[in-house]
Amino acid sequence: MTASPVISPRTPTAPGALPLLGHAHRLARDPLPFITSLRRHGSVVRIRIGPTAAFVVTDPDLTRRVLVTEAAHFAKGGRIIDALRVFFGDGLATVADGDTHLRNRRLMQPMFNKAHIATRVDAMTDRIGSMVGAWPANERRDVFADMNDLALAAFLVALFGTDLPETLQAEFTALMPAVMKGTIRQTVLPGWATRLPLPANRAHAERVARLRTLIDLVIDHHDTAPTGASSTDAGTGQACPHAAPARAGLFTTLLTADRPLTRRQLQDEAITLLTGAIETTGTTLAWTLYEISRHPDIERRLRDEVATVCGDRPLRHLDLERLPYARQVLQEAIRAYGPAWMVTRTATRDVELGGHRIPEGADVVWSPYLHQHDPSYFPDPDVFDPDRWDPGRPQAARGAFLAFGDGRRKCIGENFAWSEMQIILATVLQHWPRIELVSRPPRPQAVVTVKPDSLTMTYGHGPDRS
Repeated sequence: MTASPVISPRTPTAPGALPLLGHAHRLARDPLPFITSLRRHGSVVRIRIGPTAAFVVTDPDLTRRVLVTEAAHFAKGGRIIDALRVFFGDGLATVADGDTHLRNRRLMQPMFNKAHIATRVDAMTDRIGSMVGAWPANERRDVFADMNDLALAAFLVALFGTDLPETLQAEFTALMPAVMKGTIRQTVLPGWATRLPLPANRAHAERVARLRTLIDLVIDHHDTAPTGASSTDAGTGQACPHAAPARAGLFTTLLTADRPLTRRQLQDEAITLLTGAIETTGTTLAWTLYEISRHPDIERRLRDEVATVCGDRPLRHLDLERLPYARQVLQEAIRAYGPAWMVTRTATRDVELGGHRIPEGADVVWSPYLHQHDPSYFPDPDVFDPDRWDPGRPQAARGAFLAFGDGRRKCIGENFAWSEMQIILATVLQHWPRIELVSRPPRPQAVVTVKPDSLTMTYGHGPDRS
């Protein structure tokens, strides 16, 4: 972070700062109550993290100015992004604004259009079905770990294809949870602490290096694999002009680009895609299963919808548009739990925002969690209500839903995320007629995502509670 700038007296400062620490103790001890409390102090509120000032935007309309209309004045950066960039390089999520970001986003955009995703759905469904079906009945299971495993498995199939050697799949599966844990640690520690020669820092660096080696092995495997037949659209049967061969994955688009990426660039992009696709998806699915376990009426509607659309057969791509209630439930889980709770930008010049002067170089913070719990936009925000997303409901609240960001840095994988989450949720419900919470209700734990601190469930073949 940058040195503390001179602040306009018009910008309110959050109460409770301590000498030297500023508000860091609140962010560490009770981050979600603290971040949502800032709304009552104004539309832009100054906080201190150690000696460094940051500006928290509590008004979603002003956040959209930061992300969309005045995005040129608020660059991708800040403490979290800087910490991620150290280990993950300049992937799409961390590379600075400019020509490189624009070129790579244009290159990768076809990977995430609906036609291209359609070519991956059957393979993802098969992999998820085999994993979910292998769970022992009535076994106590860590739901957050399970959902992360499913998200990773689905994304590996989509990204690298169905012919990835099992040894590589197994090592990705074993390595990624530790990489994610280390990454979270790096983002919450002071920058100086992450540079110390501590065992945890060395272990994280070694794991990221191994992850880069695995990606190199994937590239080598692609270079020696035979070329397959072209993919076809799952709905029309016509060849998809942007699709990779049927057994290949989305990563083939990067490997066969007209302007080839270097090995380092390929590694950076693959790591960015992997880390961005796992924990956010796994978090949302874990909270979704928790909420439907405590709302039998929601579970009943979901099961009825899946049964009507799919029956006993596996889900297909065309089914996704026919599961609107499943999408509403997932969207409400995203609204209620984030999944991200704090995102940063850096002011590129002195700029006025809602009557407040933001100095050049200052960190600007916005929070999807804060916006999505604003009662002005979402009445009864602590109530889990999927019907608030019914198309027949008023649309005013939609502008405060910023879980995927907005503007030129909006999450490129949003379409993929919706498809992946619907596939996993529908598959779990199809395989297991009964799900039951067997641990205490989880408490939201804000790290990078808002994850459940503890969530254990059992899955059974007995009748559901309808």
